[in-house]
Formats: sequence, structure tokens, C-alpha cells
Amino acid sequence: MDCMYKNPNAQIEDRIKDLLSRMTLKEKIGQMTQIERQVATPSNLRDFSIGSILSAGPAGRSMTFENALSSDWADMVDRFQKGALESRLGIPLIYGIDAVHGNNYVYGATIFPHNVGLGATRWGRCYEGYSEDTDIVRKMTSTVSGLQGKPPEGYPKGYPFLAGRNNVIACAKHFVGDGGTERGINEGNTVLSYDDLEKIHMAPYPDCISQGVCTVMASYSSWNGRKLHADRFLLTEVLKDKLGFKGFVISDWEGIDELSKPCGSNYRYCISTAVNAGIDMVMVPFRFEQFLEDLTFLVESGEVLMSRIDDAVERILRVKFVAGLFEYPFSDRSLLDTVGCRLHRELAREAVRKSLVLLKNGKSPEKPFLPLDRNAKRILVTGSHADDLGYQCGGWTKTKYGVSGRIIIGTTILDAIKEVVGDKTEVIYEQSPSADTLATQDFSFAIVAIGEPAYAESTGYNSELVIPFNGNNVLSTVAERIPTLAILISGRPLVLEPHVLENVDALVAAWLPGSEGGGIADVVFGDYDFTGRLPVSWFRRVEQLPMNPAHNAYDPLFPLGFGLTSTKRTPLN
Repeated sequence: MDCMYKNPNAQIEDRIKDLLSRMTLKEKIGQMTQIERQVATPSNLRDFSIGSILSAGPAGRSMTFENALSSDWADMVDRFQKGALESRLGIPLIYGIDAVHGNNYVYGATIFPHNVGLGATRWGRCYEGYSEDTDIVRKMTSTVSGLQGKPPEGYPKGYPFLAGRNNVIACAKHFVGDGGTERGINEGNTVLSYDDLEKIHMAPYPDCISQGVCTVMASYSSWNGRKLHADRFLLTEVLKDKLGFKGFVISDWEGIDELSKPCGSNYRYCISTAVNAGIDMVMVPFRFEQFLEDLTFLVESGEVLMSRIDDAVERILRVKFVAGLFEYPFSDRSLLDTVGCRLHRELAREAVRKSLVLLKNGKSPEKPFLPLDRNAKRILVTGSHADDLGYQCGGWTKTKYGVSGRIIIGTTILDAIKEVVGDKTEVIYEQSPSADTLATQDFSFAIVAIGEPAYAESTGYNSELVIPFNGNNVLSTVAERIPTLAILISGRPLVLEPHVLENVDALVAAWLPGSEGGGIADVVFGDYDFTGRLPVSWFRRVEQLPMNPAHNAYDPLFPLGFGLTSTKRTPLN
């Protein structure tokens, strides 16, 4: 075989070396470029040897039409892949997606709880993090092996890994210190010594790297005033050299543009600074022709060394070879019917059950309110979140910021309640309970589901953290008249007014549970017990933030790790 890089039996490093030796500068820079689907065509993928496409868009729209199925996605990706394979060297592309809790852009896909439920304070994207506790986050890095497969014993440290065609390339993000910015500002500044940065924020990354994580994304934020996209010390000397990461580092959406003010105004400076710092693939995402032209100029002028370009392309090719893209570049259509399948939904339902945290159960320890009686005569279900899949899932669901309504296939809390109650139980649902309804005195109990609207990133920034949609008042109004279970749907702790907390009979933090609301009914009606514990401290007042369990002044409403069960009178150990 003339081309070693096309030989699947050759060693990956030999294939990389062979392919790299055949590439022109234009083709190398093309591989370092990730463009948005909206500007991608089979011809520009072919002509520029583009390395990757992503689906996001400025408004988070994922396709040109609503409710695109897995087969529609496969058709689109394969059409683009065909264009990439028609390039001179036939290098396949990587298709990138924002799938932070399920493949949320694919209609019918299973949507899992957001990370905070699996493992939240003033930070607008705190639900993307597992916990305020580094040890909990470290344990949750097993997600990498869940996505990519587990490397065999003796696998080279730091080398990217993918078990097979049923697995996907994972991305550890955002490197590093994203959750430690001052006042929790998105894309803000983390002020810490290197020792504390390493101990607190960097600690989960070696765990990801040891599992063969293929990619790491740089953070929009800064460390001690220096943008992470421009930080050669952290990206190259620490991540690549010290930690031994052999995959590729990708920028965030237009992340390099923020290295100049106004944003993107001195684009050549942005490119040279980011690439020299250690960014290997740049999420451009739109003005890719200018990026290609400017990076070419920077290499030819010596501002970016060819050795830096070769290092970046080696890393990108390594991931592509490890992923088997050269042998299997097209969609495996035998997997299409597994999207949204029963097995996936059962797994997500289990995740919901285990993510729920019981904060209160009864107005006295001797009289627990839960589990609820599924054969009760009459139940009132109310609240802004009782029958809203969009709110139940939160941001990064169908669109970047999320939307209200029955936007996906799934089970709302109301749906789930109706499914599990007895045949003779009457379920009355009103999103906003009327005075006449509340005057009725024959309800056995009420279930009130309230919480936050969908949001992502800076749109979720909130300095007050009161329950939206007049949630505290709705809860008080119901709980003063009817024995009440409150279910809070949110990406973080919210202010619980003392009188509200006193009036409700039980309170569950359900976070952003995703498409499978049945998991909530499973637990509140007693088929399963509560096992979830708080991954974050629940404050009494926003003025207490940020909270630290190690501080003497630590005085939360509910501490980190708190959680009750419905069968025991004491908190979980």
C-alpha cells in the first residue's frame, strides 16, 4: 500500500507521520479549523480540508427544520463527510455537538438530568458542573469512560482512546477554573494561586486524561486576569507537558476573538496568541476563510512556527485515527433506532430517581409526609413546572438557551403522576390554581412544581435567586390550605423563604431532571427511596455566597451532602 496512513494495520503514530508528511500548509491549517454547520458545504469541506464541523449557531438552532430525527442527522453528517473525503488526501472530519445531557438537538433523543443533578450558586451555568466539592467532580469523571469506553490495562498514559463505533469522542471542559470566577460571573476572572487552582479546579483533569479523554476545551474565563485561550503556561506547560495530555485542545465558540477589544478586532493577534498558547483546533465558527488566510500569513511570516502547526495537526489526526474515522467515516445506521429507545429512557429515569434530594419530609420528624398515597381520593397538581418539558430539561435542550413547552418527547411530572396513581384517584391539574379550586377542601394533598425558566451561560446570571414565576407565593397559597409536596426544578439552589419552608409538608430538589419525569413519581410515591444528597450548599440568603464548608462562618440552610430519606427520620450518612 503506497499510503501508510490508509493502512489500518499500521501503528497510529506511523500513520500520523506519513499523513503529515504529505500535507500542505493549507491542508494542515484546514484541519485546525472547526466551522459551524450553517456555513459548511461539501465543496468548502473538500477544497479547504476542514477538520471539523459543529452544530450550534448563534441562537442554538441545530438544523434548518424543526424536529429533525436521527436519520435526518445521519443524512446531513454523511453528506458533509462525503465532501471531506473528496479532498486530496481524503481526511475525514469530526462532527461536534453540544450534547451536555443527551443528544438534545435530535428529536426523540433521551434527555438526562443536567450535571448538577448527577453529582448548583449564583453562577448562570452552574448546572453544567457536578458539585462545589472537587472530590465529587473527580468521581463523576467516569463519564469519560461511559462515552468513550474504558482503556485496557497498560494503555499509554494521556493517549486518547475510543473503544469502538458505538462510542463517542468526549470533551473535558472548560479548562480551567471556570467555576471559581469572582462573583460567579460567566466568562469572568478566577483569582487564585497556582497551588489552589491545581488543588481545586484542575484536580479532575488528570482523572479524565488517565481515561484517555480525546479532547479538552479551553475556558472563556481568565486566571488572575489572563485569558485561558491565551495562557501558554496552563494550556501547554501544564495540560500538555506536565499532565501528559496527547489529545487536542479546542477553543470555545469564537473564544479566540475575545483576546482583543473590541472582540475580534485584531484577528491576526487573536489567532497567533491562541495558537502559540496551545490551542490546536479553533472553533471559528463562521469567518473561516479569514482564519485560514490569517493563520497562513502568520506561519509564513514566522509569527507562528511550523513546529506548532505540526504539533496541533498531529494531535487532531491522532484523535481521528484512534476514533477509527479513516476506516468508518460514515454513520452507522444500525444505531438509528436506539435513539430514544426504552433502555435509554429507563437509564435516564434511574438517573432522575437517584438525583432527587429530599430536603423536608413532614412538619415534624415523627410524622413523615412521604411517600404519597397513590390511591388517594383527590390530588391537586399545580405550578409553572408541573406540565412543562422545556422547563424540566432546562438549557441546552433543542436550543442553546432552552424553551418552554412540550418541545421534546418525554414525560412531564403531571404525566408521571397520572401514570402511577390508582384508577379511582382523581387528578386535578391547574397551572395557576384558582380561588374556587383552593376553596375546595376535599384534596388529599397537593403537588406543586415550581422553578426556573430555561437558560444557559450569561442569560442565567442572577443576583437575587428568588423562585421565578411568583413561585414562593404560589407555594404559600396552596400550602396554607392543602397538605403540600413542593418540587423545585432549578439549576441551582434558590431562596426558600422561611414561612414557605415552614408551610410545606415536604420539599424535593429535583434540579433539571430531563425528559423522564417518571423518575420523580417513582420516588415520591414510594416505589424507590430517596438517595440523593446535595452536591452544593443551600444558602439561606444570597449575601452568604460564596459558601465554603471549611469556613467557621458556614451557616447554610442545608449543608453540602444533606439529604433525607422517606423511610428514615435522620439525614443520610
